[in-house]
Amino acid sequence: MSTITVRLVVEGQVQGVGFRAWMVRRATALGVAGWVRNCSDGSVEALASGDIAAVEAFVAACGVGPEGARVRAVRRSPAQDDGSRGFRQKATL
Repeated sequence: MSTITVRLVVEGQVQGVGFRAWMVRRATALGVAGWVRNCSDGSVEALASGDIAAVEAFVAACGVGPEGARVRAVRRSPAQDDGSRGFRQKATL
């Protein structure tokens, strides 16, 4: 099994709509590890690690998000696995 780790910055109407909790549920269902947090600029940042297909499905889902969200962009960059087990919310940056 090949794995990848990516850093995501999701922009648009993504705070105040349950985006972080939705990401935790989605990542957990897909077996993706990492974390998510709100950023002071109104975006949501996440680190996602796992099987390539699972991470790709997670990234694609983040382009839509939960009901009430309006995703304008998902910026993606390669990242290093930080050893996270499970997927959790972190404090706002």
